[in-house]
Amino acid sequence: MTQSPDTATRSTRSIEVRSIDYVPRSERHGKVWHIGPLWFMCNAQITTLAIGVVSFVDGGNLIWSLIAIVLGLIIGTFFMAAHSSQGPQLGLPQMIQSRPQFGYIGALLVWLFAFLQYAGFNIFNTVLAGEAIGTAIHTATGLNPLWFWIVTVVSAVIAIAGYDLIHRMERYLSYLTIAALALLTLAGITHLHLPAGSFDLGHFSPLAFFAQLSVVAGYQISWAIYVSDYSRYLPATTPTSQTFRWTFWGSAVGGAWMIFLGAYLAAAVKNFDAGDPIPAIEQVSNDLFPGFGTIALLIFAFGLIAVIVLNMYGGSLTLISSIDSVKKVNPTLLVRIVTVVITALISGVLALFASSNFATNFSSFLVLVLYFFIPWTAVNLTDFFIVRRGHYAIAEIFKPSGIYRRWGWAGIASYLIGFVCMTPFFNTAFYVGFIAKAMGGVDISLFIGLPIAGGLYWIFTRGLDLDAERRLADAQAAELEDAAEHHLADGAAV
Repeated sequence: MTQSPDTATRSTRSIEVRSIDYVPRSERHGKVWHIGPLWFMCNAQITTLAIGVVSFVDGGNLIWSLIAIVLGLIIGTFFMAAHSSQGPQLGLPQMIQSRPQFGYIGALLVWLFAFLQYAGFNIFNTVLAGEAIGTAIHTATGLNPLWFWIVTVVSAVIAIAGYDLIHRMERYLSYLTIAALALLTLAGITHLHLPAGSFDLGHFSPLAFFAQLSVVAGYQISWAIYVSDYSRYLPATTPTSQTFRWTFWGSAVGGAWMIFLGAYLAAAVKNFDAGDPIPAIEQVSNDLFPGFGTIALLIFAFGLIAVIVLNMYGGSLTLISSIDSVKKVNPTLLVRIVTVVITALISGVLALFASSNFATNFSSFLVLVLYFFIPWTAVNLTDFFIVRRGHYAIAEIFKPSGIYRRWGWAGIASYLIGFVCMTPFFNTAFYVGFIAKAMGGVDISLFIGLPIAGGLYWIFTRGLDLDAERRLADAQAAELEDAAEHHLADGAAV
């Protein structure tokens, strides 16, 4: 089906109307390479710097930190990018796709954790963006409520505009960010000096190594709850391999650049504070040439706004999905605007109460994200690639009494068992599992939860009548496209 000129104009220039509903093929547009800059920008921002510092807290050195970062990026980004390929095929945002595994109501289990993640990241990002702007223009330093709210309001407006504006913004910002990062990296290499032993392979700390690896993998996997939100408008004929490739390399390159830089600064800058990297960035940038610190901080502040937008947009979709599981929602433009505003207010208000303790414990927050989403990503990807192989009766996802039922016990049981099996391997500030203690604090829960949750889900779903499900999906296909077309006109009314 080709795209009419009217539909193309309406899809790319107006405020986005759709939210959790299916995107019909007539509205699909964009190029697959567009998701590369978007995922590059998601990682190429100040928050990511903090990820590279983790191993130094536990006594690691630079070379083993870099090795752990590479492995963590490969593992985490692989699973994250695999979710991206679901978007063009299903035409749905990421979180609503959990219903076939967890059920119409049961999916609330993972949506609650997803919304907490959106809020958590936005608190940290809002604090950093506000401080970066205030420091750059010398109006204030430290925590400034005025800049918090300016950042929050600007981000909310862009999130309300929706999918196409978000993609364009990320593309243009990526050019500025690459230039700023190149100069900052040059400044670091030419003006900073690494301590002795930074590249000593004999200085290996298992605790530091696996802490760094887990946090990097967790950071990358944490994007999995967003991923198909930003690929769902691509043409349904988009090859899975291309969607995966552009997502993987965009995210991996942006992540590697910033996390490597964070590790380098942690090793070379005396008293480097991962919770407040603004002073170090300004200092190192100004070492290259006077005034570059201001330019760099403003560019990175805009990069943080770009990520805050994604959290507001994704938080809105998750909030709508959650409400819809309890009381049927007609996903109109008004509903999307209201939920974006609610998400913005929650993160903005909480940012006012954020303290240095939140920044200091950011790595602990990321590890918790890893714990909660490892079983989910295993279940979701096993269902998509191995069990149902991308074939879903999409209309049934929106029916409380549809074939996916209210409670998906196979998904719920796999998730909970996988999570419980991970707990002996946990190592957090408030809880250390008995196996992690016996291993000197080494946390390998990542490698336990993935195979157990995914393997159990495959076993529990062996009795599904997938042929009947596919026949139903084929029978509903034309009706689904027609219903989605009619919704665009109805849903645009505020």
